[in-house]
Amino acid sequence: MRTFLFSLLLLLANCGESTTVAQNNDTNSSSSAQDTIAAESQRFIEWLDAEYAEELDFSPLLKTRQGDKSAHGELNDVSEAALDAQLQWRRSSVAQMRSNFDRDQLDKQGKLSWDLWEYILEDAQRSEPFRRHRYIFGRRGPQSALANSLINYQEVIDANDMRDYISRLNQSQRYFQQYLERAKLAAADGIRAPHFDYQQAISEARRVTSGAPFDKQDDSALWADITAKIEQLVETGEIGESQADEFREQSRSALLTRFKPALDEIVAWLEQDLENVSDVAKGAWSLPNGEAYYNSRLANMTTLPLSADEIHEIGISEVARIQTEMEQIKRQVGFEGSLQEFFTYLREDDQFYYPSTDEGRSNYLSLADDLLANMYERLPEYFGILPTAGLQVRRVEAFRETAGGAAHYARGTKDGSRPGTFYAHLIDMRAASIFRLENLAYHEGVPGHHMQISIQQELENIPRFRTAKGYTAFSEGWGLYAEYLGKEMGFYNDPYTEFGRLSGEIWRAVRLVVDTGIHAKQWAQEEAVNYALTNSARPEPSVRSEIRRYFNNPGQATAYKIGMLKIQEVRAKAEAELGDDFDIRAFHDTVLGSGQLPMQTLEAEVDSWIESVRNQ
Repeated sequence: MRTFLFSLLLLLANCGESTTVAQNNDTNSSSSAQDTIAAESQRFIEWLDAEYAEELDFSPLLKTRQGDKSAHGELNDVSEAALDAQLQWRRSSVAQMRSNFDRDQLDKQGKLSWDLWEYILEDAQRSEPFRRHRYIFGRRGPQSALANSLINYQEVIDANDMRDYISRLNQSQRYFQQYLERAKLAAADGIRAPHFDYQQAISEARRVTSGAPFDKQDDSALWADITAKIEQLVETGEIGESQADEFREQSRSALLTRFKPALDEIVAWLEQDLENVSDVAKGAWSLPNGEAYYNSRLANMTTLPLSADEIHEIGISEVARIQTEMEQIKRQVGFEGSLQEFFTYLREDDQFYYPSTDEGRSNYLSLADDLLANMYERLPEYFGILPTAGLQVRRVEAFRETAGGAAHYARGTKDGSRPGTFYAHLIDMRAASIFRLENLAYHEGVPGHHMQISIQQELENIPRFRTAKGYTAFSEGWGLYAEYLGKEMGFYNDPYTEFGRLSGEIWRAVRLVVDTGIHAKQWAQEEAVNYALTNSARPEPSVRSEIRRYFNNPGQATAYKIGMLKIQEVRAKAEAELGDDFDIRAFHDTVLGSGQLPMQTLEAEVDSWIESVRNQ
């Protein structure tokens, strides 16, 4: 019996020792696996950063916008051959990724980066057959975009920076001619922008080259910028007067012998080719393989598998819903008449507009500043992650300003040396209603574009490409969501500013209807204008400008409302599933904390966050 008990105790002891050893082995194995995943994920980030650095070599202008001066004196190669090379590079990069890494050996963020790197290639390949369908000249075309880039992004703090500026001026002829060649190739394929895009491009090119040194009028915007930057170098002691005179002469020569002749050549071709363009604007359906092109654009813009018919019906439904809320505001302010008559009243009554004077424009910009200052104070209640970059509100420069043009945001630099900018077109103040400014400020500034993009740029521990890449449905969907969030945060205290918010939202719903109407249902320009005027309070000059924009850029206008609806949908899901555990700050940090994402990827991220909260 003693022998049996001794043997049993020895066996139990050995079993306990074996169990402990096994547990230790399991722990060591788990720790080793985690270390391997962490190391491999870090290696993947470093590889992606190196790949993104190569990608940026295709775009010196984008480098400059990001505050990188490594190609400060170069202009992009924008030829079709360069586009082919970039696509081939992207295919090779994804092939290398699949060969050199195992997705299963990456952490959660690594897997997400892998998926996004593949997604960018898939999107590029889907768009490649329709490369010539994208109109070159027109709204925000190179005829004004290059001058805008030089004036607003070309930093000059020493003599080498000024040499880089002049180098870009000297390369401008090649740059413009490459774009012109692509426009000619598209025209040969039967692809031409609408007549109003030709007219806008001609007007902008002439405005860019109006004034000294091109003629004897006041300084052109470019020359004013050049001379101001040279004078600043003199004032800071970076150069002397002799060097300043040399820089002025080199700049003048480049403008007169390279820059202007190239723009003149573009204008001459546009004027000649305008004879081949119908006075009746037509949508994407009229282009070669137009239906497939528009479907590709919808997929690119919304990042969701929605058809033109589905988007059209969503728009009609949303317009009806929002008009019901507008009726309530109309009754609240005591207006007697139909909703359409209320729209007319808002378009025409002077109380809703500043005068088209310097003082009126200054008051508009000051009001925007005040609205944003008040919003900044409330942000910590709704967001854990906050941006550090500064924000400024500015009028669009005269050479690219358009009556009724859409306000827009230009990102600053990651290091904060250049703030983000909310731009407003103020040439015609009757197209810039006061009651809509509050929701516009939240969309373009905070908590909208400036906040979302600044946070994205400032993210750490993710590959650099994710701090810069964007998806229209995400960014514009967030901007529209931010407009609505302002109401939740206690703003829009005047019924007219609340109506302005609804006006902003219904306009994005109207866009779903008119964009698909123009490009899939063959709506004429006036049909789209009339629908927009009937169903929104937007001023007519703005409506007409916007409708021209949709002809110019098929599908882009659908991204706003579709993106907003998806963000609201995933938030509603999180609120329903988490109940009292739902934290609005944590939700917003989840949405913004991984950079911009395709909508289905965003939904998966929110689902993962919901699960993590449940398991806490």
